[in-house]
Amino acid sequence: MLKKTPLHALHQQAGAKLVDFGGWEMPIHYGSQVEEHHQVRKGVGMFDVSHMTVVDVEGADAQAFLRHLLANDVARLQTAGKALYTCMLNENGGVVDDLIVYYLSPERYRLVVNAATREKDLAWMDRQASAFSVQLEEQPQLAMIAVQGPEAVSHLATVLPDLAGQLAEQPRFSAFVHLEWFLARTGYTGEDGYEIILPAEDAPGLWEQLEQAGVRPCGLGARDTLRLEAGMNLYGQDMDESTTPLESALAWTVAWEPADRQFIGRKALEKQKAEGIPRKLVGLVLLDRGVLRHGQVVQCAAGQGEITSGSFSPTMGRSIAMARVPADCDAQPLVDVRGRKLRTLVVRMPFVRDGQVSEAVTEKLNEITGE
Repeated sequence: MLKKTPLHALHQQAGAKLVDFGGWEMPIHYGSQVEEHHQVRKGVGMFDVSHMTVVDVEGADAQAFLRHLLANDVARLQTAGKALYTCMLNENGGVVDDLIVYYLSPERYRLVVNAATREKDLAWMDRQASAFSVQLEEQPQLAMIAVQGPEAVSHLATVLPDLAGQLAEQPRFSAFVHLEWFLARTGYTGEDGYEIILPAEDAPGLWEQLEQAGVRPCGLGARDTLRLEAGMNLYGQDMDESTTPLESALAWTVAWEPADRQFIGRKALEKQKAEGIPRKLVGLVLLDRGVLRHGQVVQCAAGQGEITSGSFSPTMGRSIAMARVPADCDAQPLVDVRGRKLRTLVVRMPFVRDGQVSEAVTEKLNEITGE
């Protein structure tokens, strides 16, 4: 039986199309995925992301444990609420999962990991924790609502007037606590906004208040096209245990210094870095008519690659994709779409920044198309 979030009844009442997402019955859209996408890019929308897994790490060795467990270095976090994006690796450097870690105190951190990898992640962390004085506590009693878009903060301030000043002043990629609510200025859309972690019983009330304030409910379909435009990886497609961060456009999440920090997977990454990365993750823009999809073959002069995530971009009006290709792939590879060889252009991600097609992508397209 599929699991349900505390907001499930509200999704049903709103007529959402519900689908199986990692064992959860979740809304894919409420009528129009494209309209929901534009709503977040231009205004504000909200997502039920209560399926995500929240794990609190506490104990005298909390920092030492996470410095060993994660490729990025939590020692960089010195201010309460500050967040860090990182990968959790296996000994071969493969990505067990990607996650956000929040610093609460020297002996307390909060992790938010993916829903589909929950059991694997918890088992892996438990095994690694055995050598440290630390406790891991999942928080299944919590829900999470993501309010995203350029108008997210102003609409949240309408609903939470007592927190208006703090909501506006909170730095991005950090969080603050209000009573039992954890308000993080983070997201998975490439827009400003908050992810609010709160007791499950409080979630329906907040959702209804936000809707009354003009915040439109959005499904996971729009969340996927938004994150793709923002150049954000999806675990299980753009990276997994068979790929390293260096092959997944995530080298920036690996903290090499200090050199004596022996995080899991470090030796494998150092070896791969020294020998040369055989493949890389790139952004593609389709120049011909068609749609790029996961699994399609990318033909480079240096060999074949594969699209890991692909879709039509509502903001760009073109099809875009992430693809894992040979490290020396040419700038205009072909993609096999149902037997047709379609032209693409390799571009630097993100495709969209601050609601607009990025300047780097625009300039590259103009060079080729003359538009």
